[in-house]
Amino acid sequence: MNIHEHQAKQILKQFGVVVPEGVFGLTVKDLIEKCKSLKTNKYVLKAQIHAGGRGKAGGVKILDSLDELEKSAKELLGKKLVTHQTGPAGREVKRLYVEVSSNIEKEFYLSCLVDRASSKIAFISSDQGGMDIEKIATESPNKIITTKVKLFDEISVEECEKIIKIFNLEGSAKDEAISLIKSIYKMFIKTDANMVEINPLILTKEKKIICLDAKVNFDSNALFRHPEILELRDLNEEDPAEIEASKHDLAYIKLDGSIGCMVNGAGLAMATMDIIKLYGEEPANFLDVGGGASKEKVSAAFKIILSDKNVKGILINIFGGIMRCDVLAQGVVDAAKEININVPLVVRLAGTNFKEGKEILDNSGLKLISAENLDDAAKKIVEAIN
Repeated sequence: MNIHEHQAKQILKQFGVVVPEGVFGLTVKDLIEKCKSLKTNKYVLKAQIHAGGRGKAGGVKILDSLDELEKSAKELLGKKLVTHQTGPAGREVKRLYVEVSSNIEKEFYLSCLVDRASSKIAFISSDQGGMDIEKIATESPNKIITTKVKLFDEISVEECEKIIKIFNLEGSAKDEAISLIKSIYKMFIKTDANMVEINPLILTKEKKIICLDAKVNFDSNALFRHPEILELRDLNEEDPAEIEASKHDLAYIKLDGSIGCMVNGAGLAMATMDIIKLYGEEPANFLDVGGGASKEKVSAAFKIILSDKNVKGILINIFGGIMRCDVLAQGVVDAAKEININVPLVVRLAGTNFKEGKEILDNSGLKLISAENLDDAAKKIVEAIN
C-alpha cells in the first residue's frame, strides 16, 4: 500500500527523522489558512499523487508569497499530472502539500527495501540525488552503492557508515546521517514497510541533513497489524478494478495487454503471463484467485477482467491442489452464464478432479476452448483473439 508524501513524512518524523515543516490541504482555502502558521517567506507547493516525476511535470513550485501560493494552488488542484509513472492518462491532483523551503547545498539519494533474494534489507545510496536519479542509474551506476543488512532489532554504526560513505560527510552532518539511517531502519521494521525512498535527501547550507521528499510503501499482508496505517489509504489514487478486487480477496493488478488471465497461485500466474508474451501477445492483468475460489469469487474475477475494455480474450489456468477442478469448473460455468462473456475463453485444468472439471466444461454449452496444457492454452488464446 502506498501513501502520500505528507503522510510518509509524518511517520518518519515519529521515528526521529528530520523533515521540513509543512501542512496539507484538500481545498485551497484550507491550505492557505494552514500556511499562515509556517515560519518562512518562501513556500514549496507540492502536488500529492502516488507517482514520481512530479517536479518535471509541473507538480512542484517554489513561491515567494501567500498570494503567489494561492494562485498556483488554484491552478494545480484538480489538474492532471502526466509523469513517467502515471502513464499517458495522468493522475488528478486532489490534495496539496506546502512546506518551508530549504537552503540546499548538496542533494543525495537514499532508499531502503526488502531484498528477497538475500533475505536482507538493502540500502541504496548515491551522492547524485534529485530528479535525474534514473538517468544516473543507467549512465553512471558506479555512483550508486547498495549495502545489504541482516535483519536485527537495530542497525550498527558500522553498517550506517557503509551506507553513507558515498555522501562524503564530516562532523555533525555525518552524525546526523548515521542517526537518520538508524531511524529509517527502525521505522522500516516497526511498520512492516516494503520500501522507503528519500529523493532528495539534502545537506543544507547550515550543515543539516533533511529529508526533502519521501515515498513509503507498506506490505499489504501486514496491514492487519497497523490499523493506523491502513487509515492512510487513499482510494482516489488506486485503480477502481484493483479496489473492487480487494473487496473479494482477489490479487489483481491491471496491465496494458489484451489477454485477461485468471489463475490460482502467484507463481503460476507469472508463468501464464510469461508464456502469453512468448507467443507475441501481452497480458491484460495479473489475477490470482487463490486456493478456495467460490462461484461468487470467480464471477467477481470475470467482471473485473471484463471491465477492462482492452481485453479481447480470457485465459483461465488452474492447477487443482487445495482447489478442486470440478468446483472451479462449475464456478466458471455459472459465472459465465450469469455475466454473458462475449470474448474467446480458453480453459486449462490440471490436478485434483481435472477430468470431472473438464467434463463439466464440455457439457456446459458454453463457447469455450479447452486446452491440454499451458503451452497449448497460450497458443489457443492468441489464435482466438487474432
